[in-house]
Amino acid sequence: MYAGGSKEVIDVDSGDYQVTKEDEIAAIDYELRQIETEQQKLEDRKKVLLDRKQKLKDDALLQKSLNLAKKNWDTEDFSWSKNLKKALTDVFKIKELRPLQLPTMNAYLSNQDVILVMPTGGGKSLCYQLPAVISKGVTIVVSPLVALMEDQLHGLHKLKVNAKMLSAKAPKEDVKAVMTGLVDNKSDLKLVYVTPEYMAKSNRFRSKLQKAFEMKRLDRFAIDEVHCCSQWGHDFRPDYKFLGILNSMFPGIPILGLTATAPAKIIVDVQKMLEIQGCLVLRASFNRPNLFYEVRRKPNDKDTCLQMISNLLKHRFNGKSGIIYTTTIKESEQLTTDLRAQGLKVGCYHAMLEADYRTKVYSKWISGDYQAVVATIAFGLGIDKPDVRFVIHHCLSKSMENFYQESGRAGRDGKTSVCIVLYRLMDVFKLSTMVFQDKVGLQNLYKMLGYCLDQSSCRRSLIATHFEETWTKADCKEMCDHCKKPKEKKTLDVAPYCRYMYQIIAKAASSDQRLTPLKLIDSWYNKGPTNLRVDSVPTPKFPREVGEAIVGHLFINGYLQEDFHFSTYSTLTYVKRGPKAGLALANDHKIFMEMISD
Repeated sequence: MYAGGSKEVIDVDSGDYQVTKEDEIAAIDYELRQIETEQQKLEDRKKVLLDRKQKLKDDALLQKSLNLAKKNWDTEDFSWSKNLKKALTDVFKIKELRPLQLPTMNAYLSNQDVILVMPTGGGKSLCYQLPAVISKGVTIVVSPLVALMEDQLHGLHKLKVNAKMLSAKAPKEDVKAVMTGLVDNKSDLKLVYVTPEYMAKSNRFRSKLQKAFEMKRLDRFAIDEVHCCSQWGHDFRPDYKFLGILNSMFPGIPILGLTATAPAKIIVDVQKMLEIQGCLVLRASFNRPNLFYEVRRKPNDKDTCLQMISNLLKHRFNGKSGIIYTTTIKESEQLTTDLRAQGLKVGCYHAMLEADYRTKVYSKWISGDYQAVVATIAFGLGIDKPDVRFVIHHCLSKSMENFYQESGRAGRDGKTSVCIVLYRLMDVFKLSTMVFQDKVGLQNLYKMLGYCLDQSSCRRSLIATHFEETWTKADCKEMCDHCKKPKEKKTLDVAPYCRYMYQIIAKAASSDQRLTPLKLIDSWYNKGPTNLRVDSVPTPKFPREVGEAIVGHLFINGYLQEDFHFSTYSTLTYVKRGPKAGLALANDHKIFMEMISD
């Protein structure tokens, strides 16, 4: 054996068979890839088994809830039924209840813990407001948004129902009125709205609650947006964890949890966190048959995108009321300015505006002076404007749950309304830097990305699958873009393109450079800095939007991964090989993706 630089040659037995150092390294690399592939397969199998195990446990808990649901709660044979009906018409001026409202109220008034899952606009708030009105004591309503509570208080005060609100910014006179009313047997205080933060941090309030409980003046708890309790939820709020003490601190006081969006996993998690395992769970269907779902490719050019939205408002939605959702305050202000320059009557609404100005914008929109409100996603929670004919998402939502809630603000009067998402891949990476620190932030965002990338499935079936329901194509009745105009689809193996991505990433890494998603795609299409291009990677013959869809598919399925870095003023995202890279590097591995036939 002799040393010849990196070309070390090893004699093996016969003397005419020699193995170079490069051969050995190549053999080791091959074996390592085989091990990585087997490891990934085992990890995937482990995840499947763990998920299955957890689902079996959760199903047992849900079965307990289902058994409780077998009792007929949908009757008017209870001792409070007459009072309930009288208050419904006399106080709330409502003639008929909606589905699931009566069963919820009957169980709640029977001191049962209940979780109600009902779509946005389904009438959840009445389920605790009406029982509160016919009861002697006080109902505590925990809600995450001050704007939502203010809206409900405004409505209750018009009906002459004594309701108050407590938050960090509540006036002293309101705080005093609540603290006194809680422990005054002569008080007609019916509902106290409180933020979870206030509930967790105010010793004075908790002390008064304890006193009210001892005086038998504490009737019930209602927890709005109850999915915020779960770390698996799309909108987890740490202060909601404090609510886990309610059941032990106030035994016998029923809890009603309400949400528009909660898959079984989250419902089970919420039950455990609130210590109401096996409680009654009532769930309405998520299908909103009057909503038309549509995804449009968002132009990269700002002026072209503006023209698209302007044309929609001037023609398709001419004379109709709607909401345009943006991601940031800056976007909402800029888009409002740009649309007004096009002669459109729109208002801007976000949390940093003065309260009086927001009220003015809201009033103009309600009256029809403004055709649309350009707003950040906080706008619209609990606001019941029945004739919203369109909701346009200027950028995709952070999760399917958020999208469902936001689009669900359209068509509450049951008439046909349109929900449009303007999608482009680069918006995903703008959002990912906002959500990646949440436990399931990226997972939820990528599910929304999958919804936008899907080019043939019924939009309704995608929503139904996410919420663990099954809707057939017949349930859609051509009320989505794919069902209205079906297209032929084909299956494409994108594994070779994935390996091209790895070559580009490897070249950048060799010169200590990080690739943003934009630079990765630019390099693939032989654009951008020449030092990031790879000569052996052919320039795609298909349009860039197809290339972006392939890259999005690779992110969703774990072949590519975002790599987050903090700078002084922002968080940046770069691209690296994903956990399934070991699989993809094998030349016989296939990654299938559905595309529309040419």
